[in-house]
Order: sequence, then structure tokens, then C-alpha cells
Amino acid sequence: MLYGDMVGEVEKQSIMHPKPPGLTLHYGTAGLRTNAKHLDHAMFRMGLLATLRSKNTKATIGVMVTASHNPEEDNGLKLIDPMGEMMAPAWEHYATQLANADDLLTVLKDIIEKEAINMSQEANVFVGKDTRSSSARLSQAVLDGVSALDGHNYGLVTTPQLHYMVRCQNTKGKYGEATLDGYYSKLCQAFIQLTKNASNRTDDQKLLSVDGANGIGALKVREMESHLKKELQISLFNDGSQGKLNYQCGADFVKVQQKPPTGFKMNPGERYCSFDGDADRIVYYYTDSEGQFHLLDGDKIATLMSTFLKELLEQAGLNLKVAVVQTAYANGSSTHYLENTMKVIVRCAKTGVKHLHHAAQEFDVAVYFESNGHGTVLFSEAAEEKICQLAEDPNINDEKKRAALLLQNTINVINQTVGDAISDMLFIEAILAIKGMSVQQWDAVYADLPNRQLKVKVADRRAIDTTDAERRAVSPPGMQDTVDSLVNKYKQARSFVRPSGTEDIVRVYAEADTQESADALAHEVSLAVYRLAGGVGEEPKPLH
Repeated sequence: MLYGDMVGEVEKQSIMHPKPPGLTLHYGTAGLRTNAKHLDHAMFRMGLLATLRSKNTKATIGVMVTASHNPEEDNGLKLIDPMGEMMAPAWEHYATQLANADDLLTVLKDIIEKEAINMSQEANVFVGKDTRSSSARLSQAVLDGVSALDGHNYGLVTTPQLHYMVRCQNTKGKYGEATLDGYYSKLCQAFIQLTKNASNRTDDQKLLSVDGANGIGALKVREMESHLKKELQISLFNDGSQGKLNYQCGADFVKVQQKPPTGFKMNPGERYCSFDGDADRIVYYYTDSEGQFHLLDGDKIATLMSTFLKELLEQAGLNLKVAVVQTAYANGSSTHYLENTMKVIVRCAKTGVKHLHHAAQEFDVAVYFESNGHGTVLFSEAAEEKICQLAEDPNINDEKKRAALLLQNTINVINQTVGDAISDMLFIEAILAIKGMSVQQWDAVYADLPNRQLKVKVADRRAIDTTDAERRAVSPPGMQDTVDSLVNKYKQARSFVRPSGTEDIVRVYAEADTQESADALAHEVSLAVYRLAGGVGEEPKPLH
């Protein structure tokens, strides 16, 4: 039951954060997101929910105010559970209920009773925000929701940094120190230790150009630079001093448009990477001597990381199960290479990082990435223990010792709580340095199959239902048979359809041996979706 004084406080504060009539919000995989001007009431209420979750778990909870790769005018929020992971599904449901409640006190009371929350339990909430102009005001609304209790405002941080702080706090410092300085020190020291294993590394090889998407990642890279002791020399562009957040720049733009950020001149053969607005995604790219653009997305990153880890575990003589977790969008060439050449276990999970993270927890060592560049590496507790024991064993040979120490530093350079562009960048740079690999050599490990993604507007996205990690449609009747027969017309082809999680559209993915075939297959499957699943508007037109 809510205490009288808390009821009064919530009532008083909620008048300052009124709910706009007719607005419905949904808390999903990406948290809450919409135009910033509609979010004040939801932010206040998520502050209340984070406080209840903190009391419920007797642990620190995080609230990150960000809309990630969305445009500048949007904002949103992600709630972070005690180990730095995404919010538990039941609480995502509470978040949706609270955001839309007309009778706020009744919904709060229901949550407290359902979860048997002891309201006298202390609460601790860490609040972080990105660089959007609306983030200061909206994070204050969150703090108003937490205000009667023990909230903590972290100020400007990347989303992964807040996930990291929450885990540090809840492991009482075992995972690291819950400060920005602690974060930079842990990651950069591990990076410097790793690159000591790179022989004859030239200054040219230490150069990396980073597109900060005019977001928070750019600010944090600047803060981190002194910790790197010139072992990585970062040339930062789209640093927020001029451009607009995520506008014609950033990881999402580069991945979707398959081209570099606008107004940016690239030198052939040099390495470039782009973060997204809140720095939890990263993609790499370069241009060749003919000026052709090459993208190294989440699939290429997962392949590089898993290959490196598998080789080290073999050198260390550690028999640990290594896996890569992908989604249906992973390029077929990457899956083929991992399974047939690298002999790594590959799992396919539903789209959405929380699904990949969950699947990754089943293995000793697992690399998970969405092809958009969001991902990380997880080590089980048992795997970490074995690696640390081996690193400290005085009776092993030099090769095993070197591999064990490299693995130990790898654990420290990685942010295991969530995909983290800064941490992923340091790990990728360390691998390339240790293996003496250029970005072109990394790209040449396998060639991506040409692919195409399209979307079809439908009257109701629920007309499409899927199974097998969203790779096969179970409804409407005849949909999957039609897709299968279309796929059979092309070489090395694959296609699937899946409903959007947020709007009435169906996403179509197709790949084949040539771009022309991939485009034609994507168009034919789009037509099938339009005809069988209640398409609205004009029939999809051919791409060429």
C-alpha cells in the first residue's frame, strides 16, 4: 500500500507532469520513444517505476534518457536492471501501463501489491542523459519521480556507460569502479596491455577516424583520449560542435544508406567507424583504390571477435564452448563462414538485443551482434574463473600464458552489460593490431551476399505471425509456401518477412548471388505480403 505522505507527494508532483489526452505509449525492446514534447509525464512516471524496481530488487536501477539513433527532436528512455541488463519483461509491461494510466495512483498501488514491495526499503536510482536539447528537462522529470527517495544523477553519459555503472554499483565494485574515470581506466588499461602484443605497430596503424554522430559518444571519446596514452590516435568528426544529432551521419545512416556520412571526404584504405547517437552501435568502413565504399557491419565484427577468441582459447588449451548469436538479418555468408570454416556454434535469436543477450548467456563465451552494429561479448562466470586461474598458473608454457593473459585483458576491455561502441572499438582495434591485419584483410575474410530490405504497409501487422526466430511465417495461410517458391527461383537465395514491433508495416529481407536477384526477390516477396497480408496504399513497385 502507498503511504499517505507518498500518495500526497506523487499527487502533487504528477500535477506538474500532466498526461496529454489521447496519447498511447508502448515500452518495448528500445524502451520508450517518441517526439520529446510528448514525454514529460512518462519520464516522471518512469522515475516512480525505477524507484519501485529498486525497492523490489534491493539494488540500484538505471534510467537512461535517450532516443539512440532517432532524430534530434525525438527522445525516450531505457530502464536498466541490477546487472546492467534490460528491464525484466513483467516490468516492461508495468512501464507501458504506468505511461498510459489515467488513474496513476491505482496503477502504482496495483504494482506495489502484485510485487509485494516493502515501501520502507531504501531506493537508489542512477539517471543518465544524452546530448539532445530536450534531455536536461526530461531527466529532471525522471528525478522528480525519484525525488522523495535516494536518486543519483549521473549527468551526461553514453547508454552503455550507465549500464556499466549500474552493474559496478550492484557488484560492490567487483565489476569495476562506478565512475566515468573508473570506466575509462579499466577499458584503456586493458587495451594498452592487449596492444603490447602487437609487434612493429606503426603510427599509421594507430590512426582511426571516428564519426561521433554529433552525439554523446563524441564527448566521451574526447574525455577518454588521455587514458589511451597515444596507443590509439583518434581523429574525431561529427563531434556535435556543428551538426545535428544522427542527421546524415552515425552508424544507422551509414548502415542503411551504405555510404559515408554526408560531406565527409575519405582517404582510400584508411579505417573509419561510426557510432550512433547514444554510442551503443558501431560500424566500420573504408574506400578502396577505385573509390568503392566497403561496410563492415555487426556480422563482420562478430566474425572478427569470435575468430580471435576461438584461436586464443585453443592456444590456452581451454575447452570452452564458443558461440555467435545472430538474428535472421545476419548475412548468409557470415553464417556459412562461421559454421563451415571457423566451426563455431551459431544460434539465431529473435530481433532485439535482449533476445540475443539472453541466448548468449547459454554459452561459456558468446559473441552477439545485430547486423546494425549493436552487440558485445559475454563470458560465463565459470569461463572467467578458468581464464584467471590459468593466467596465474606458474607451471604453464609461454604460449598458454600469453593466450591466458590476452583473454584476461579481453574480458576487461569488453563491456559485458550491453553493446558499447567505445568498448567494441577498442577491442576491434586491439585485434587488428595483434593480428597485424588491415581493414581490407578483415573485409576479405568472406564476401557478403548482396541483399535488400524493404517494408510493406499493411492494415494490421498482426496478420503476419512468425516462428523459428522470425525466419518462417506461420500466418497468413500460404505466405511461407509463396516465399519458399520465390526463393527457389534464385541462386544462394534466402528471404523472410516479419512484422514491425511498433507500426503497421511488414519488413521484407532478401539475399541472393547478385544484387539484381536480391532486388527482384525482395520485390516479389513484398508483392506477396501486400496481397496475402492486407497491404494498404499502392502495390509495391519494382526497384528497377
